[in-house]
Amino acid sequence: MSNKPIDREAWARFDIFEQMGNISSEVGRSIAAERRGNIKRRDAAIERALDLFDATQEQLVRERSPRLREVLYARNEYLRLFYDGTFDADAEALERYFNNFAIAARLRHERQGE
Repeated sequence: MSNKPIDREAWARFDIFEQMGNISSEVGRSIAAERRGNIKRRDAAIERALDLFDATQEQLVRERSPRLREVLYARNEYLRLFYDGTFDADAEALERYFNNFAIAARLRHERQGE
């Protein structure tokens, strides 16, 4: 896990499924760290996820994409998970939501022969 900010130019080459799928990895890491009580790893994964959310948001704003609303909502729900006292009730559902993007990105790559 790196604290280095994401390369915005490279990130912009990913489609929304790849971006959200990558965000899913950090979401999963932060949830797993929270469950283990590893606050340092949790916070690092949250920081990385937020950088990825920000990069996605910046791109969607430039494109005037209607997907911006969903990404902002997902970011808010992700943060709420850790800071609103709803972790136990919502963590599994949020993981499923993000994992669906990772699955969709993988299926798209397989269909394209990548």
